[in-house]
Amino acid sequence: MTRKIKPPIALYSALADATRCRIVEILMAGPIPVHKLADAFAISRPAISRHLRVLKTAGLVAEVKKGRENLYALRPDKLGRAVGWIEAVSGKTAPVPAAAAPVAEKRAIALPQVEVAAMVEPDLAPAEKPVRGQPRTKRPEPVSQMGFDF
Repeated sequence: MTRKIKPPIALYSALADATRCRIVEILMAGPIPVHKLADAFAISRPAISRHLRVLKTAGLVAEVKKGRENLYALRPDKLGRAVGWIEAVSGKTAPVPAAAAPVAEKRAIALPQVEVAAMVEPDLAPAEKPVRGQPRTKRPEPVSQMGFDF
C-alpha cells in the first residue's frame, strides 16, 4: 500500500505569481529588508509587502527583526516539499534492484494512451433574463490567491 502525499497547495499558490517567484530568487542571496526588495521592482513597497505576506503565509519566507528593520529570509527547506510532491506524482523513484524487477513489473500500472481533445470555447451567449418568482442562479466566486482577488 502506498502512502498518499498531500500536495502543498498553499506553496504552489504562493509561487503562482511572477513577482513572488522573483522575490524568492532575490532572497536566495540572503536576508534583505523590504525597502531594498522594493527597489528591484517597478511596484510600490506596500505591494511588495503583500507579496511577502503571501510567501510568509505559505511558509516560504521568514521575517527576522534586526534593529529597526524587518529582514525577510528564504526558507529553502520548504521548497523541498513542492519538489518532493512533484517527484512522487511524476513516478521518479529509486531504482529497483534486479532481483525485485519481476515483482515491480507486475505491480506497475499500465496507463492507457489517451488523446486529449482540443480546448472548447465556452458558450458566450447572453444570459437569460431572470423570471419573476424563480430563484436566481448564483454567480461563481472570484478566484482568490491567498488575499489577491482576480
